[in-house]
Amino acid sequence: MTGPLIPMGVIPQSWDNVFAVLLGMGFGFVLEGSGFSSSRKIIGTFFGYDFVVLKVFFTAAITAMIGLLYLSQIGWLDYSLLYIHPTYLASAIIGGIVMGIGFAMGGFCPGTSFCGVAIGKIDAMLFVAGLYLGVFIFSEAFPLFEKLYNSGFRGSVLVSDSLGMSKALFAFLLTLAAIGMFFGATWLERRIKKVEY
Repeated sequence: MTGPLIPMGVIPQSWDNVFAVLLGMGFGFVLEGSGFSSSRKIIGTFFGYDFVVLKVFFTAAITAMIGLLYLSQIGWLDYSLLYIHPTYLASAIIGGIVMGIGFAMGGFCPGTSFCGVAIGKIDAMLFVAGLYLGVFIFSEAFPLFEKLYNSGFRGSVLVSDSLGMSKALFAFLLTLAAIGMFFGATWLERRIKKVEY
């Protein structure tokens, strides 16, 4: 049996939304259990006193990347059937800057804000209201941004392909970078906590 399971027909397409809801609930449960419903967690990343969000999400990305690579190598996963979101480089960079400013100002990302709403945090509710307002304004004004939105189209490419290296080498180098980042972030946290005290 090879995956992905739904495109391969092992699991019927009608289960798509069921898995999406279950995975979303599980993700929210883990976020809340990790304390990510607190705006202090994301703000801590920008002020340098708490890098747990960066560490957790980087670990999740590395784990998923290595897992997919391993499953592909042993023949349990067909990479060609995986959906890779198309890259629009210019709009991705601008969107990343806008989202980063929003995270720094509000103390939430979309996922953590909904966790905050689920447990009744008022600041999270205001963030989500702002999120929906921003989505509404962008959708109404989309003709003004359409050219920018579609600029820098690169297709459905992997970073490893763009760099001209194998998936395995890229995974190895990114894992080394993550380990270095973990040590660097921990060192910075300790330095800032010493200054505070």
